[in-house]
Amino acid sequence: MADIPPELLTDILSLLPVQSLLRFRSTSKPLRSLIDSNNFINLHLNKSTNFNLIVRHNSDLYQIDFPNLTSTTATAVQLNHPLMCYSNRITLLGSCNGLLCISNVADDIAFWNPSLRKHRIIPYLRISPRSKSDTSLFAARVHGFGFDPFAGDYKLVRISYFVDLQNRTFDSQVRLFSSRTNSWKVLPSMCYALCCARTMGVFVDNSLHWVVTRKLEPGQPDLIVAFNLTLEIFNEVPLPEIEVVDNNGESFEIDVAVLGGCLCMIVNYEITKVDVWVMKEYVSRDSWFKLLTLVGSCYFLPLKSLRPLGYSNDGSKVLLEVDRKKLFWYDFKSEQVSFVSGISNMNEAMICVGSLVPPSLPIVDNYKKENQHKLRCESISKRRDDFLSQGFKLTL
Repeated sequence: MADIPPELLTDILSLLPVQSLLRFRSTSKPLRSLIDSNNFINLHLNKSTNFNLIVRHNSDLYQIDFPNLTSTTATAVQLNHPLMCYSNRITLLGSCNGLLCISNVADDIAFWNPSLRKHRIIPYLRISPRSKSDTSLFAARVHGFGFDPFAGDYKLVRISYFVDLQNRTFDSQVRLFSSRTNSWKVLPSMCYALCCARTMGVFVDNSLHWVVTRKLEPGQPDLIVAFNLTLEIFNEVPLPEIEVVDNNGESFEIDVAVLGGCLCMIVNYEITKVDVWVMKEYVSRDSWFKLLTLVGSCYFLPLKSLRPLGYSNDGSKVLLEVDRKKLFWYDFKSEQVSFVSGISNMNEAMICVGSLVPPSLPIVDNYKKENQHKLRCESISKRRDDFLSQGFKLTL
């Protein structure tokens, strides 16, 4: 080991799984210092191909080695999560850089790295009381968990959604937790109505995404809204040209997911088919492409929900979560599905990469330097767009 150049040793170690690194860490002080350094944690994270499938059943969480899930059989290992279980329920709020964000029915929330077996309980946040004269009713609450690369900060967004049935209006309370400051702060309301309260924010390219509408009225089109964790603003995501109704006159509902690091949109026509779209280049309308179409000949329709989770090692298949109950491999060549056995009574599933990222210490320096220019460009672009939209009234 002493004859190996330090740069080569670092590269070799960065390719190893977390469990091996934890064993090597205890062998010598130099190795411990190297493995614990921010630079090595970042390097290992960027090179990691050790993806795990986290599966929930009520209050129990299980881990499946995703790269080895190439057949139709899965072997699940139960995880000891850090939260108390009330009413036999745990919720997965998000996954980012090897950290899981989980909560229980008492609204205890933890940032947890299952590979390191370390966690952090974040401060409790109550829902702010409404005024007595307000007729709005609490309707739903969603979260979104992600990483702000400019500030080197893990952030959690909570949106509490209220509906006034008498006046057919809605309102929201938006709160943002910062890992660096260990505190919550109040943000302006979101001017959209939530469509699916069970869907947590999908983290792609520094933003969290939800499906919303502009108005609380029947027939309103579904939209995808993005919350930028650095600029802390909401923006609409451009959607592809899709059929308003299919050939049988069936309307559709949309959902949002992440697949291979790209934003993904699921268009469910219920009885006839389900289309899955992927955005290759973030926020570019022209980069949307249809990945697959699931029809009745390969699976029983209608479906309540469908979410793509990840590609197989050779890219010939994609793993699908159907109705939050079952897992299927979809083969692109045969256009057929195969059931993944060994997983029963599933409530939801999520991909989590194996990493050395600690839940209590955000990594700042490298990310901040690499993303400073990008943030400046985004800020300039936003100010320019606001100026053009508000400052000019063009009359022909």
